[in-house]
Amino acid sequence: MKIPFLSLILVFQLGIVASQNNSSSQDTLQKRLVQLTGIVLGSDSLNNLPFTTVYDKTTQRGTITDYYGYFALVAHPGDTLIFRQLGYKAASYIVPMDIPIFGNALIQLMDVDTLYTKPVTVYPWPSREEFAYAFVNLELEYEDEIRRAQRQLSGESLNQIAMRVQGDSGLAFSALEQQRLSQLYTRGQIPANNLFNPVAWMQFVDAWKAGKLKRE
Repeated sequence: MKIPFLSLILVFQLGIVASQNNSSSQDTLQKRLVQLTGIVLGSDSLNNLPFTTVYDKTTQRGTITDYYGYFALVAHPGDTLIFRQLGYKAASYIVPMDIPIFGNALIQLMDVDTLYTKPVTVYPWPSREEFAYAFVNLELEYEDEIRRAQRQLSGESLNQIAMRVQGDSGLAFSALEQQRLSQLYTRGQIPANNLFNPVAWMQFVDAWKAGKLKRE
């Protein structure tokens, strides 16, 4: 009776040692650090998903993909990675236990999460009464191509444009030539002054009577 009892104790002890060895090897695998690199794509179009959150649920650490959807992360075997992106369903990935330390490339696909909502119409009036008042007192401004061209070519608009435009070399040369010609025309005599020119005064009075001096 003693021999079977001793054999039973020996088998039990061997089972305990084997389980301890398996648990120690499991702990050793889980303590290893592995380098993960990959890209996150949309499953419908295979377009890269930039700025996707890659969260390690086990270690509570993570990273964000770059503009091209690439990411790099250090994790342990058995860790669960959660991928989240606005407009897409959350995806998960469990790091395999037998994964090598380096050279791990991952392509993670994410499904589109479509949310359908009822259409909403936004009005600038807080009540129906104010809408009715605004509709009744609405002043329509008719504008066509001719009116738009007249407004753009008015004297006020052209003056504002002329004030913003800087003088170029051609305008400077024309002004210099005009000044030189005036000096040649009045060389050796007093320059002409239109204040004492009766013809200029006559033209001024005629323009005044004709209403040509009114501002547009």
